[in-house]
Amino acid sequence: AHRGVSGLATENTLAAFEAAGTRSYFGIETDVHRTKDGKFVVFHDDNLKRLAGRDITVEETDFETLRSIPLFETRFYKSDSTRPAAQIPTLSEYIAICKQYDKAAVIELKNHFEKADIAAITEEIAAHDWLSRTIFISFDFENLVFVREIDATATVQFLTGEVDSFDSLLDKLEQHRFDWDAYHLTVNKALVENCHKRGIKVNVWTVDEAAVAKRLIKMGVDFITSDILE
Repeated sequence: AHRGVSGLATENTLAAFEAAGTRSYFGIETDVHRTKDGKFVVFHDDNLKRLAGRDITVEETDFETLRSIPLFETRFYKSDSTRPAAQIPTLSEYIAICKQYDKAAVIELKNHFEKADIAAITEEIAAHDWLSRTIFISFDFENLVFVREIDATATVQFLTGEVDSFDSLLDKLEQHRFDWDAYHLTVNKALVENCHKRGIKVNVWTVDEAAVAKRLIKMGVDFITSDILE
C-alpha cells in the first residue's frame, strides 16, 4: 500500500495506514525524513507546500512545528472542515500500526542519511520488535549499504526509475545482495527471470490499474506497490 492506501486517504497519514491495515495488503509503504531536531517523521515531499499549503522544508524544521501544521484531509489536497485535521505521523506511530495489523513495514529512506541516523531508525523499529518485518528501500544506494552494515540480515530494495544499463544494475544488486524496486514500465518477463536466477526479488511501482497489475503478475514480479489496488 503506497504511502498507505493513498487512493482512499491522504497519503502517509494514520488514516491511510489504518486503511491498509484493515485490508489485504502485504505491507504498508512510507517515507522517512529526519527533522531539524533529530526526530524521524513520515512524509513524502521535501516540503509541506503540496499537502499543507506551507512552503516549509521538513528537514530544516523542528518536530513540534511540523506536528502543529494540519495537512489537507482529502486525497485531492483540499481542506475539509468536517474531518479532524491530519498531522504528520512519527516513524514510531507508523511502525505501531504495521505491528497492530501484522503488515510488513516498507520504509523509503528519502534523502541521504548519515549512518548514525540509519542506526537510530533501526533502533526505533527494533523497539517495536518489528525489524525482521521491515523492508528498507531507497534511491540512495549508500543508504542501503549503511542499513546492511548495521543489520546484515536486513531486507533492502534499491529504487530505480529509468535505467541506463540493466546488466550493470543487476550485477551491482547481486554483488550487494539487494533486491530491486523498479519503475513498472522498465521491467519485462526476461528481466524478471534474470533477476530470479540471480536471487534478486522484484518490486514494481506504482501500479494503480488492474490490467497492468495482472500483466506484471504474469511476468512473475514478487511485489506490486499501489495507491489503491488490493
